[in-house]
Amino acid sequence: MPATPEKEERDLSFQPVVNAAPRRLTRQQIQFYNEFGYVMPLSACPPAEATQNRAYFDDLLRKVQQARSDLDSYSINGFHACCRGLYDIVMNPVILDHVQDLVGPDVICWGTHFFCKQPHDPRKVAWHQDASYWPFTPARTVTVWLAIDDTDRENAAMMFLPGTHRHGHLKWRQVEKEKAVLNQEIENAAQLGQPVHDELKAGQFSLHADMLAHGSEPNASGRRRCGLTIRYCPPTVKSLNPRWTGGAILCAGAGGGAWTYHPRPDGENVNAIVQMIGAN
Repeated sequence: MPATPEKEERDLSFQPVVNAAPRRLTRQQIQFYNEFGYVMPLSACPPAEATQNRAYFDDLLRKVQQARSDLDSYSINGFHACCRGLYDIVMNPVILDHVQDLVGPDVICWGTHFFCKQPHDPRKVAWHQDASYWPFTPARTVTVWLAIDDTDRENAAMMFLPGTHRHGHLKWRQVEKEKAVLNQEIENAAQLGQPVHDELKAGQFSLHADMLAHGSEPNASGRRRCGLTIRYCPPTVKSLNPRWTGGAILCAGAGGGAWTYHPRPDGENVNAIVQMIGAN
């Protein structure tokens, strides 16, 4: 994710969710989200479907690396507009019901990214705020982190710093690519509270606010840890860079805004996007 220039004016404040009649989340869970910035664990699908999701990712990664041998397991970023299987995961009705409880009735997906830590992966995902990378205003994206593999402390589960979504845009520094998957690292993160591990079984997911500080350690275990991030927001969110508006899916409601919406893809058109990816 390229960093968004600091000079661009964005509303990065957190707006508490007000929902008197949620579909899936309880009022207590929404209150928890407002206070701490996340909700977990939640169930998206039964074990058989979770197994299908894992097989789908394995096949997608194989196809990507056949097309470009220089691409690694973090390279499947933004494929939802050209790959039917990924599109269908984005449109999971159970996930969308939960997201609508936080976002409202009109929902789009503008981004997806598989974060796949291979066994003994030495790179961390440094503490960061998602919205820091994106040229969007206001900061209203909710991220679903869907577990493709079982994820726990041993294989470097994602960690949250509860409540940091209410602290505004935290100061960060550049981090070397050889040491971390992403290039931003929040300064003095150890002073921001005790981390909470996002431990999930395959097929479970969490929700977190785009201003919540989070990250993960290197995977020192012999088990893979793969999760799919899905970025949902209301269509009223604006992009300060038009190039970011071309890969959206209308998930629920009327749509609108300056987004380009894609229909369900005909198949797995990996080559439509893989040649445009910068080498990892």
